[in-house]
Amino acid sequence: MSEDPSTDFGYERVAWGEKARRVRGVFDSVAGRYDLMNDLMSGGAHRLWKRFTLALTGLRPGQSALDVAGGTGDLTAGLARQVGERGRVVLSDINAAMLERGRDRLIDRGVVGNVEYVLADAQNLPFRPDTFDCVTIGFGLRNVTDKPAALASMFRVLRPGGQLLVLEFSRPVLPGLKPLYDAYSFGILPKIGKWVAHDEASYRYLAESIRMHPPQEKLLEMMCAAGLEGCRYHNLSGGIVAVHRGYKY
Repeated sequence: MSEDPSTDFGYERVAWGEKARRVRGVFDSVAGRYDLMNDLMSGGAHRLWKRFTLALTGLRPGQSALDVAGGTGDLTAGLARQVGERGRVVLSDINAAMLERGRDRLIDRGVVGNVEYVLADAQNLPFRPDTFDCVTIGFGLRNVTDKPAALASMFRVLRPGGQLLVLEFSRPVLPGLKPLYDAYSFGILPKIGKWVAHDEASYRYLAESIRMHPPQEKLLEMMCAAGLEGCRYHNLSGGIVAVHRGYKY
């Protein structure tokens, strides 16, 4: 845990133990319209970002994967296809409403048989060491209170030779993109949240949490500090999103 007894919740400072409760409230509020909002916010680009992430897994039929903070299950569905009927995928999330939404969506899509659902905190995953061939976390790490603890927990449950993939909003690197992105994030995004999800505050938190998340190089350092090797990242959409990856050897 940080020596600072407080942590960030967007641009607010809150008590260390308070962030998880506040984040849970955000996702309780948005769970029902989470997928619609993802499409509206990104213009559908989130599907391409997730497809790129899945293309990096290297998973083979019969292997196992864990989707941490997996929410409504987009990455889980892809992982389940990759490992096949003989494989195993676990969708975990700390938020019960999101986990239920994910389970319902995956069943509706016919993804059954090789997927398990576990209510779990990314900072203290309830799995044995050396369990999974691949661990993914998509747009969830920035909401975790203790990010080093979460990275260490995901490293622990990876098998030797396994890979961690972190898909997350990051810092724009394309010249001229940042002011446009900021104008959209703080001027338009909360209004979409108000009109569609009837929750302007949660989407303002989303924009703020992205700015508080470690930039590309800092997150790379944190992954190396957690024990991961061969760490690198891929910028997507001019750095608005990045996929970080590292291995357990």
